[in-house]
Amino acid sequence: MYPTHRPRRLRTHPQLRRMVRETVLTTSDLIYPLFAVPGEGIAQEVKSMPGVYQLSVDKIVEEAKEVYDLGIPAIILFGIPEDKDVDATGAWHDCGIVQKAATAVKKAVPDLIVIADTCLCEYTSHGHCGYLQVGDLTGRVLNDPTLELLKKTAVSQAKAGADIIAPSGMMDGFVQAIREGLDAAGFQDIPILSYAAKYASAYYGPFRDAADSSPQFGDRRTYQMDPGNTREAMKEIALDIAEGADMLMVKPALAYMDIIWRVKEASNLPVAAYNVSGEYSMVKAAALNGWIDERRVVMETLTGFKRAGADLILTYHAKEAARWLR
Repeated sequence: MYPTHRPRRLRTHPQLRRMVRETVLTTSDLIYPLFAVPGEGIAQEVKSMPGVYQLSVDKIVEEAKEVYDLGIPAIILFGIPEDKDVDATGAWHDCGIVQKAATAVKKAVPDLIVIADTCLCEYTSHGHCGYLQVGDLTGRVLNDPTLELLKKTAVSQAKAGADIIAPSGMMDGFVQAIREGLDAAGFQDIPILSYAAKYASAYYGPFRDAADSSPQFGDRRTYQMDPGNTREAMKEIALDIAEGADMLMVKPALAYMDIIWRVKEASNLPVAAYNVSGEYSMVKAAALNGWIDERRVVMETLTGFKRAGADLILTYHAKEAARWLR
């Protein structure tokens, strides 16, 4: 005998399925990453990320206008400076590439939210996320001196027009240091989106091509998290909340949906998931070979992030997804 309640009854028609759908993805959930480079008229495709480009500021502005017209509420800016040094000068200089891009975008599209990635790896000559001990080739970053650089960077980005500061270097105490710096400079209303649980992941490979940020020696395992750890993620989350984070990010997303869910359950702050470069490139490669239905895979994946608890999704698929959602 069949049960009285038959779930299939609610799957019989597309409109009925739409009516009872529990998780709904919208363009308001999306944030689009952009890579700014010096120069003019530059749109250089990243070989390992089809459809993603390094863009000069004028091209960043064009892209920002398109993003806004698609209904995507925010971009996040990464910068590739003309010169790099041990002091990461390009990160915190008032004429840095992210600062120039942020100012230009806010002038052209004032209602688009500009998030500034606040890290140093793109700007240091060695490719690590802060100061290193002289002669140390392990990549062990000196924590407290690096906090001062991050503080300077955040203030400079806020002065340039960034609406949100997003520190990603996984330094101990970076949220508190940046909050203190912003408040002292008169930017009490600028929120911090902390990369609170950022794992030392193999999924970052294509991003390092896009941002020219590969370490010249060693790796980042002394400051990014071990992929096998969950309790450590929750400890990092608790510390960032206590230090004044306004939003929390989990990076990467696809292999860490359990972490997204745990973070959402443990806090009352907005949670962001970063659908990273390796996740993007795998889908693109498979689609270009005709092995998958790209649209269905992308939308299913993004919906999965939201179902896991993400309120915001940083993704290189954002423009495509926005068009598909229309």
